[in-house]
Amino acid sequence: MNILIVEDDRSLNKGIALTLSQNDVVIHQAYDLAAAEHIVEVYPIDLIILDINLPDGSGLDYCEQLRKTSRVPIIFLTANDMESDIITGFGLGGDDYITKPFSLMVLRARVMAVLRRTDSQSTGKISLGPLELNFEKMEYSKHKQPLQLSKTEQKLLRLLVTNMGNILTREQLIDKIWSKDAEFVDENALTVAIKRLRAKLEDDPASPKYIKTVYGLGYMWAEGQKS
Repeated sequence: MNILIVEDDRSLNKGIALTLSQNDVVIHQAYDLAAAEHIVEVYPIDLIILDINLPDGSGLDYCEQLRKTSRVPIIFLTANDMESDIITGFGLGGDDYITKPFSLMVLRARVMAVLRRTDSQSTGKISLGPLELNFEKMEYSKHKQPLQLSKTEQKLLRLLVTNMGNILTREQLIDKIWSKDAEFVDENALTVAIKRLRAKLEDDPASPKYIKTVYGLGYMWAEGQKS
């Protein structure tokens, strides 16, 4: 398990890291948003402890940015205990909120509670009508028949499904799928990946019910309920 601590107070950051350290947990530490963004790109982060007031920006803004493509659990840390800040944090997709000063053991208990809640909501396997998608084992099928998906198609599918009902722009998809190479990727690469994925998933690729094109904006997964 990978936990990211984004806190510019180095002493507090270190204290949180020591409190959460155990054999099955890898702690990543960032002291600003730039470092946090890099870590999230490189590692499969399972939970973020995110300070709101950081040297290079707002944790609230970063949470809003993350929620466009990720459901990673986020616990806010802040010296602000105003009701409006708490409401804003939850409204942007935060999972919990703790104000400074706080007990490190209380924080640890809150972290464990959020992780348990997240685990109970995620079986690792998603059923969408005839589609069975297991992103952890990288196993996919339609009508019980195995689907062979490339790594790019798997990344694209996961982004679309985990953001079901939300529009993802072409820029967001290209940036997340090709990461650091995004600026050098031919824009046509996304169109090709969408076409290939539709050919494997849709009954009628020319009239897709899963991957919808939102003209002028991007794409959206529009069909089915996760179970």
